[in-house]
Amino acid sequence: MGELDVKAPPVQLWECHTVPTMKPNSIETLLSDLVLTDPGIALSRYARVRAVATEGRVAVEVTLGIPSGGLRDALDACVRERLAGEGLALARLEIRSRIDAHAVQPNLAPLPGIRNIIAIGSGKGGVGKSTTAVNLALALAAEGARVGVLDADIYGPSVPAMLGLSGRPDSPDGKSIEPMRAHGVEAMSIGLLVDQDTPMIWRGPMATSALTQLLEQTRWGGGEVLDYLIVDLPPGTGDIQLTLSQKIPVAGAVIVTTPQEIATLDARKALKMFEKVEVPVLGLIENMAVHVCSNCGHAEHVFGSGGGREMAERYGVPLLGSLPLDVGIREQGDAGVPVVVSAPDSAAAQAYRSAARALAARLAERPRAAQPIAASLLG
Repeated sequence: MGELDVKAPPVQLWECHTVPTMKPNSIETLLSDLVLTDPGIALSRYARVRAVATEGRVAVEVTLGIPSGGLRDALDACVRERLAGEGLALARLEIRSRIDAHAVQPNLAPLPGIRNIIAIGSGKGGVGKSTTAVNLALALAAEGARVGVLDADIYGPSVPAMLGLSGRPDSPDGKSIEPMRAHGVEAMSIGLLVDQDTPMIWRGPMATSALTQLLEQTRWGGGEVLDYLIVDLPPGTGDIQLTLSQKIPVAGAVIVTTPQEIATLDARKALKMFEKVEVPVLGLIENMAVHVCSNCGHAEHVFGSGGGREMAERYGVPLLGSLPLDVGIREQGDAGVPVVVSAPDSAAAQAYRSAARALAARLAERPRAAQPIAASLLG
């Protein structure tokens, strides 16, 4: 992504084109050649297309492996345009999403009630990891996915404040915990179970045990299956990260960094840690990439330029997005109404939405988790 102008009106992020392949021998092949350019969604890779034509009018059903909320208008326009080029008209378009559970570490399996656990990590603190995690979760929910957020930063939980949550979660049976809900996502944090000013003076084993209990004893989904559980990790590569990689089935990790060299040095350590424990790194997110003055519109790279892209290229992982240094992100996070919810049409919110779509698309490329035969038949 290029520089973001916070004064600019919302832009259409989705366009389409076709990838030349063999001459189409069916309408389904014709439509499967469509590519939505943000973040490069080729229907042939991420969707199943079915089409029935009657007297020049075509009914189309598209089942996507990623959340489809932000795709509907653009996909409708692309399908109409592609059919019109063949002298056909669109009679009806149905767009559905089916988010699969994807492969996790060896000897582990996805948890019941959670299709995909996504770890959001960083090599150091102060890069905006928690803000990014919360806004990514809200962006995925805005796209139509069922999403939860687990605050794994036992020593410095910040997710409750960012989501405007207070009070204590319910425990209907004295053993399990109901997640709290805000802005369309579920959330759980040690910060919801202790007083705000209480420090967690725990050694590593106690902290890791608390994380495991928060994950396993929370009644995620409310009877339905979460598509994604976003786990906001503490910074660094310590006990919490080790427990996550050894005991918790993680479908993928995202590394958050800022552009400057001192941040990418530590981000590389986080990336290599996930590689060593066989957690696939889905990509990098470069935070605070550019600041645009709210008075004059001048763009300035306060923390340097291109560090995230250079790191992504060096280690062969995608750069999922570059996010702005925007005062609104901080203000709305402090107010408990993050920018994806409070200003959904802003450039900052659109940057999070684009990064979330890229994350979902990257995960969809991963192998699916093995399922029991009965589960696969039931869909």
